[in-house]
Amino acid sequence: MGGWQVICWALVLSTPLLIGPVWYLAAQHQGAISMRTWWAFGYVALFSQFLGFFAWYAGLAMGGIARVSQIQLLQIFFTIAFSALFFGEQVQPITWVFAVGVILTVVLGRKTAVRPATPLSTPPASPQPR
Repeated sequence: MGGWQVICWALVLSTPLLIGPVWYLAAQHQGAISMRTWWAFGYVALFSQFLGFFAWYAGLAMGGIARVSQIQLLQIFFTIAFSALFFGEQVQPITWVFAVGVILTVVLGRKTAVRPATPLSTPPASPQPR
């Protein structure tokens, strides 16, 4: 089963389990969250998260999981940099030290040759026809 199918089935199977708690909590906090906020949440969930999975898994399939997946390690540092740039967040120097360490690890990992997996044991030879 492909990655996108796993995600879709996980959502389908988890939805019945979540309907009750969501309904209960929504009734408890009615009006605490505006309709505009719910629409924004739905938009982010559908487009950024759900549909973004399709592009991500396609990229993994095209470039190879071992190489492409390391790019995701850089995502948090882009988030930190953009939050500092656009929203004025204060970023501690130790954060940047670790960011450089992770970036160097990703660069090293991308330059490392990836070997194909070798089977743990060889299958028995088939008998020769007589």
